[in-house]
Amino acid sequence: MDKSYSEGLEGVVAGRSSICDIDEEGGGLCYRGYPIEELAQGATYEEVAFLLLSGHLPNRGELAEFSRQVSLSRELPPDCLQMLRALPRSAHPMDVLRTAISYLGTIDPDRSDSQAAANYQKSIRLLAQLPTILAAYQRMSQGQSPLPPDPDLSHAQQMLWLLFGEHKDEVVARALDVSLILYAEHEFNSSTFAARVTASSLSDLYSALTAAVGSLKGPLHGGANEAVMQMLLEIDDPESAEAWVVNRLNRKERIMGFGHRVLKKGDSRSDIIKTHSKGLGERLHQMKWFRISEQIERVMQERKGLLPNLDFYTASVYYLMGIPIPLYTPIFACSRIAGWTAHVLEQHEHNRLIRPRCLYTGPKRLPFVPLSQRV
Repeated sequence: MDKSYSEGLEGVVAGRSSICDIDEEGGGLCYRGYPIEELAQGATYEEVAFLLLSGHLPNRGELAEFSRQVSLSRELPPDCLQMLRALPRSAHPMDVLRTAISYLGTIDPDRSDSQAAANYQKSIRLLAQLPTILAAYQRMSQGQSPLPPDPDLSHAQQMLWLLFGEHKDEVVARALDVSLILYAEHEFNSSTFAARVTASSLSDLYSALTAAVGSLKGPLHGGANEAVMQMLLEIDDPESAEAWVVNRLNRKERIMGFGHRVLKKGDSRSDIIKTHSKGLGERLHQMKWFRISEQIERVMQERKGLLPNLDFYTASVYYLMGIPIPLYTPIFACSRIAGWTAHVLEQHEHNRLIRPRCLYTGPKRLPFVPLSQRV
């Protein structure tokens, strides 16, 4: 048996998929064959979620029906709200999402049905309910009551309404919508692979997504956008940005929001969200965060040859919207649920148990010593 080894499975092809294609050289990606630039320019998150789950872009009728199903599924079961109220107010929002997904799996009337049609409907319900869960718990933790969903709002507008209880303008809603599109899918990343590994044992959809959320919580996968915003807040002044970054680099510290395991020559998603960071800054007369970010980007490219990834400019976009920093990674999850569920559906369609081997590095053939003779 070939026991070739790659640390962290880097460069290893671990399966086949028709969902996402990453261009390592150009930094771009396609969902089901459609370039991310064109989807971010002309589509909505609802269209992209339908594309990922169904395999094709929806026509008007299909989109209307999909949006209707999502809208009807947003409200949480009373038992789920009661469970959220019982959680500690200090719980990490990612732990809340993980727990809520697992709980929903216990009360879903179709929980024992793992056929493709049933899993598709579960995927729609989870896509609809994750933002409701996140917003409900956030408001509870602030001593506020959860808000009922508004059936007339888009997915992005709905998220903002459920969080803030106000209707944000179209520019803000579109910036969030684009970020959701950009975060929706990215091939065999850690959380998606965790979902597929779990699904490959023919476990249920909820178990696979619980595994995915657990993986995304780790700071080496999710959390970079939160760390970026904390960095921007610490710098606070564009004039201080270069010295701050150089000082950290001299101390061999990592600057978050730069580099990518696969996209080593740049991330086209960063260029897309960067325009929204600038646009929101100009609209709200708060250009400081964009200017700090530009200075950091310049220094990192000059000093390290590194380019920003999607998380870097997303941080200031979310901050300008007023979204609390601890919710940045959970919002990532609320977007990536479309990609995760698409991968679980695909894994079950052409399943083979994912069971790799390891390169053993321990001792071999040690003689057994009876307990009475051990020193």
